[in-house]
Amino acid sequence: PNLVKTVKAYAKHERELLEEVTRLRNVCAQNRGTPEQQARSENELVGVLGRLFAVSEGYPDLKADQNFRDLQDELVNTEDRIQAARRFFNGNVRELNTKVESFPSNLIANSFGFQKEEYFEISDFAVRQAPKVDLSPEGAAE
Repeated sequence: PNLVKTVKAYAKHERELLEEVTRLRNVCAQNRGTPEQQARSENELVGVLGRLFAVSEGYPDLKADQNFRDLQDELVNTEDRIQAARRFFNGNVRELNTKVESFPSNLIANSFGFQKEEYFEISDFAVRQAPKVDLSPEGAAE
């Protein structure tokens, strides 16, 4: 809610970008597809967030707004949590795949139809990196 109010107040002509961020955030939150589908959605969101952060550089008042700074911090923390969840998921997939292939657990896995699963991977290295955010009054990178 603060995101919508803050950005609309300072960047009315950037409404389409804001709507795209909101749409993609909702898509990511509701995506229950395969890891590949989820990764695609998250990659799109990270790309659009990078554009939003770039737009914010042109609005000194927006950068100074506490709501926007709080939002930026939360977005960076959210990206960190997403990366942690990916590592957790991939660790569990690695463990499952090892058990599906290793004796004697593979006997049980085969009898119950367990099979190897795909890792949650991001193909674009640039998307793997959390967006760099420069919100300090002096313009120093965080």
